[in-house]
Amino acid sequence: MATRTVLILGSGPRIGDAVSEKFAADGYNVALVSRKGTNLINDKGYLSLQADFANTEPSLLASIFDKVKSEFKVAPSVVIYNAGSITPPPDADSALSIPSARVTNDLNVNVVSPYIAAQEAIKHWETLPAEGKKLFIYTGNICNVAVLPVPLLLNGGMGKAATAYWLGVADGAYTAKGCRFIYADQRQADGKIAGQAVSGPAHAEFYTQLAESGANDVPWHATFVKDKGYVKF
Repeated sequence: MATRTVLILGSGPRIGDAVSEKFAADGYNVALVSRKGTNLINDKGYLSLQADFANTEPSLLASIFDKVKSEFKVAPSVVIYNAGSITPPPDADSALSIPSARVTNDLNVNVVSPYIAAQEAIKHWETLPAEGKKLFIYTGNICNVAVLPVPLLLNGGMGKAATAYWLGVADGAYTAKGCRFIYADQRQADGKIAGQAVSGPAHAEFYTQLAESGANDVPWHATFVKDKGYVKF
């Protein structure tokens, strides 16, 4: 089997750790990017890179993709955007008390940086065999289809909704070329928001299933339930 590489942008202790371990177990080279990255190979054999995705200078993500390709001698066929940013409103009862500068910062992390990452993915996928599966997954939630009147979620919800739109457009534009763009949205069994029930292992299982199948059996807005996989709501 040809060497396969996954690039995980935004690696935390819940979803990021579980996803990286599952892909590694499935034989993938793993590259992780976080603000605490070391720019070295870690003790698990993963390439750990440092970046802050509030920085939307395109050269930042270009350099990340180049470093991954240089280290593993192949571009990542699977790119997962798992970073996120929210700002609590200074006045807990007023969502619009969030300073505009913080709105911009959070939208950079939640919308602009994943968009740039997708641009880089398309560029680097052109170096991979045409018949291979190429997949971009964005860790989403219900906020692209449901407005939750919770001030704390304002910047995060705006970001999810905006990114879901361009992901849907990208998926429609590139599916015929063998490239899928997926908005992954964990739900409870009744279709409600996962909330505190968000599961790292559930994301890991679903994401690796998508990678193996090329996401051929799911729409771009891929709602899923722990231990069930894709469920249409």
